[in-house]
Amino acid sequence: MEYIGTTLSNLLHQTAFFNLTWGNYVMIAVACFFLYLAIRHGFEPLLLTPIAFGMLLVNIYPEIMVTPEDAANGVGGLLHYFYILDEWAILPSLIFLGVGASTDFGPLISNPKSFLLGAAAQFGIFTAYFGAILMGFNDKAAAAISIIGGADGPTSIFLASKLGQTAILGPIAVAAYSYMSLVPIIQPPIMKLLTKESWRKIKMTQLRPVSKLEKILFPVIVTIVVGMILPTTVPLVGMLMLGNLFRESGVVRQLTDTASNALMYIVVILLGTSVGATTSAEAFLNVQTLGIVVLGLIAFMFGTAAGVLFGDLMMVLTKGKINPLIGSAGVSAVPMAARVSQKVGAEADPTNFLLMHAMGPNVAGVIGTAVAAGTFMAIFGVF
Repeated sequence: MEYIGTTLSNLLHQTAFFNLTWGNYVMIAVACFFLYLAIRHGFEPLLLTPIAFGMLLVNIYPEIMVTPEDAANGVGGLLHYFYILDEWAILPSLIFLGVGASTDFGPLISNPKSFLLGAAAQFGIFTAYFGAILMGFNDKAAAAISIIGGADGPTSIFLASKLGQTAILGPIAVAAYSYMSLVPIIQPPIMKLLTKESWRKIKMTQLRPVSKLEKILFPVIVTIVVGMILPTTVPLVGMLMLGNLFRESGVVRQLTDTASNALMYIVVILLGTSVGATTSAEAFLNVQTLGIVVLGLIAFMFGTAAGVLFGDLMMVLTKGKINPLIGSAGVSAVPMAARVSQKVGAEADPTNFLLMHAMGPNVAGVIGTAVAAGTFMAIFGVF
């Protein structure tokens, strides 16, 4: 009987109920809330579902992220090895390959002024940078945090790893991906606040057709120009443009399909779950991490506002030919931000179709955020 009692006691004390802290329960509740948003309301479920489930796993079983050095048997946890691919900047680069292969750059080529809207929306990045400096973060940490303002998860991970900020890579990635997923909640109030209803009803003229030659030359030219000026952006911009060249060349359909579908989804699973698994209660529920999350939100809001305000200016300069709502799409959340521009515009006028016009600033925002990351790397002498 003593043996049975001891065995049952050991089994009982091995359950998570005896090992979890109150913080773990808080993070489990947050994970369930994210799953609810992803599944019930459809807030970017491809991103939010694996992130939320990774969050759930690590707070039930923290050993799933243990390093080999800390493991009793010398073997690391499953998601630790996924996370190494984040630290090595492999997964962010592959994400850019998939984004390029699945995105039509035609709206940006057709309307080059979109580059200006994409650039304006990067204002949030520099807002977050100086805000992080004021909060006491060192310059490299501030730069890594600031990229959250572009709502670009892969670039946030890439820059944090390149600048050696792996200690805060997890919170940065979670904040960036969370705000990417919550674009439909965060952006509309800002867009409506900074525009009049009559402005939101503006209908833009149809974009000019873009030739196949233009679409093929664009990724090649962008890679050469941006790469020559900021070589540090090549892993991101180069992969983005390679994926787009696959798409537009028309001669490597198998590579296009793989990059935009199978490979992309595999990478999303690995990246999403490993990013979510960085949110253990011990790592996430502290002042520094919460400060990063707040800074990221402020930066994202400023970036959205800057894009809309610049859209307002372009509307005035073009005498009403630009709908300022497309400026909010200048953040890097592709194609979520463009869809939000379309949705808010359709609320003002159901016959208004802004999606393709908004895709121009949206694609420009992806390039702009990568350029901002490369600029920080160049400033700090990191290659």
